[in-house]
Amino acid sequence: VNGYSKIHKKFEDRLCEVNDFEAGVIVGSGFLANISMIEALCRKNDTLFIDEEYHASGILATKLLKPEQVIVFAHNDFKDLEKKISANKRSGRNIIAIEGVYSMGGDLAPIEIFQIADEKKAILIVDEAHSFGVIGDNLLGIFDYYKIKPTQYHVKMGTLGKAYGSYGAYILASKQIIDFLINRAKPIIYSTAPSLFDTALGYESLKYILRNKEKLKQKIKDNLSIIQGYLGISSKSLIIPILVNDNKKVLKIQKILKENGFLVGAIRQPTVKNAIVRLIAKIDINSDELKKACNLIKDLNANK
Repeated sequence: VNGYSKIHKKFEDRLCEVNDFEAGVIVGSGFLANISMIEALCRKNDTLFIDEEYHASGILATKLLKPEQVIVFAHNDFKDLEKKISANKRSGRNIIAIEGVYSMGGDLAPIEIFQIADEKKAILIVDEAHSFGVIGDNLLGIFDYYKIKPTQYHVKMGTLGKAYGSYGAYILASKQIIDFLINRAKPIIYSTAPSLFDTALGYESLKYILRNKEKLKQKIKDNLSIIQGYLGISSKSLIIPILVNDNKKVLKIQKILKENGFLVGAIRQPTVKNAIVRLIAKIDINSDELKKACNLIKDLNANK
């Protein structure tokens, strides 16, 4: 009720300005943002079409809806999405939920999903947690990457816990949608406001990224070039999944890498279908160290 301050407003206004959205709201976390959007925006006659690999918070939010309101489509399969939207006979709005960059695979949502949303006049929710600060001419994420001008149907969510190095999240959309969320979304109304420190830190990080975007883009390019050269993996994001397909082995690889000073994810079921080493090619890692990590992963994964 009384948690909103000048720094929240300042940050929201700047986010809207640089991302070309009409309105925005800061929320406590990306998890809360997904619960807010999906639970509040999907009214009783609406249908939500959600990518099968959408973040766990979004999948959890779907459990707050009636089963007939939720249709899951195959990961990044725009043909499956189009077929399911075309077959939908429910009377309300269509709402699509995707991620800009997926947190486990590091793959980008295809532009065709944006085109389908435009054609069907569907509300498109885009989780930019892993794409903001990494892709696009201005490092603003997938809207920036595809040079898509936001419309009244677009909703962009991002976290402050990734490229921003802080804690919290934001939702950007039309004024109508943001006003609706502020008045209807329970995680916004009934949870503690984001802290002043985290918000100020996120705001400073935004300014830093915009001010240093060319230098940051070059470092991202250099790291992805190392990944391509040493692991043979072509990626546009900094999330690099290396298939291991063995739960015990992936834990062993993680342990040896940690002993050598490298922290990587050992991701297993049910988070992913097959066990992977999840390498994040962070831009603050020295090039020689990244090469060493890649060589270690390659050698360890090759050993039976």
